[in-house]
Amino acid sequence: MRLWSLHPKYLDRQGLLAAWREGLLAQAVLAGRTRGYREHPQLHRFRAARDPEDAICAYLAGIAAEAARRGYRFNTELIGRPGTVAELTVTTGQLAHERTHLAAKLTARSPDLLPQLPLHVEPHPIFAEVDGPVEPWERP
Repeated sequence: MRLWSLHPKYLDRQGLLAAWREGLLAQAVLAGRTRGYREHPQLHRFRAARDPEDAICAYLAGIAAEAARRGYRFNTELIGRPGTVAELTVTTGQLAHERTHLAAKLTARSPDLLPQLPLHVEPHPIFAEVDGPVEPWERP
């Protein structure tokens, strides 16, 4: 499961579709509707939110908004409820780590998009960027 902290505008088609599917899985986990992935480290930051389900819904809404901007039709009725979460934070180190990870994916899957990937990426709209190292929940 990869719940990208970076803005979904950087994801290629495969990455955007995967982010949607994995976000829906995360939503099911946080709502207690599945047994699998309950201890997945990427869920720690959502669980730490004031309202974890609101946070994941807001995350999914950001993915759906990017999909709509590209002309895709994601079924937004699958988003449990409209997310109204306050911004979560993500560290500069985490964003840099994810940028490197995405660059490797784009090199393999969509090399034509690699030149468009900036050195400093913006976070997903629900995240505010703060100084710091790679997040402690990230697996190296």
